[in-house]
Amino acid sequence: MTNMADRVNRSKRSRESTSKSSGDARRDRWRKHRIARRAEFVDAALRALAEHGPDVGMEDVAAAAGVTKPVLYRHFEDKVDLYLALGRRGTEILFERLIPAINAELAPVPRIRMALDAFFSVIEEHPNLYRLLAHTPRADRPVDADVVAEDKEFIATAITSLLGDYMRMLNLDSGAAEPWAYGIVGMVQNTGEWWLDKRTMSRDSVVEYLTQIIWAAIDGLTRQHGIVLDPDKPLDANRVVRLTATPGGSLDPTGEPS
Repeated sequence: MTNMADRVNRSKRSRESTSKSSGDARRDRWRKHRIARRAEFVDAALRALAEHGPDVGMEDVAAAAGVTKPVLYRHFEDKVDLYLALGRRGTEILFERLIPAINAELAPVPRIRMALDAFFSVIEEHPNLYRLLAHTPRADRPVDADVVAEDKEFIATAITSLLGDYMRMLNLDSGAAEPWAYGIVGMVQNTGEWWLDKRTMSRDSVVEYLTQIIWAAIDGLTRQHGIVLDPDKPLDANRVVRLTATPGGSLDPTGEPS
């Protein structure tokens, strides 16, 4: 009798374990499906933005995705939820281009030019996304959700660390790194907004002007301390001071070798 009871209990536990594993697998597949569908709808929202501008509505996004609004609302609670998803996608697009450009083992001037061109290429290709994220009225945003400001903070903080490392390697006062980084980021952002609105010159031209302005500041500072950098010769420190993206989407300076 005892052996029979043991076999029954083992069989029951086995069925429960199999049922639980099957349920977990179904939940995992459903979760992956929802993530994939949300990504598809965000891509559709980008297409709708390009066509309709920053005032795009949920019905425009649904039409671009080939679904009805009720289907869209199964994956996004409201327009704010979609706004946040677009913000995250915009950050991904920017960092996918900006980080490799900043980490490029190039001479100073080509490296600056490449990083600037990465930023301007993104806002040129997705102007309505930038306008939506930068100029959406505060009342239409969730609390503390300002994607452009967050990206600006991440990039400025990371560049502060990068500049600080370079300045210490050159035996310069690294205290200037933080205001310098925020000044550069602010100048580039403001110039980008002006350029999107006016378009009085080509992307190549505005990138080149900014490249020369930033290099002039670097060259002037180092020369004050008797250090002359070759704008066309890579720095050895390029292989040490690098930038990576963290899982949360922020930027993180690292000293890992390339």
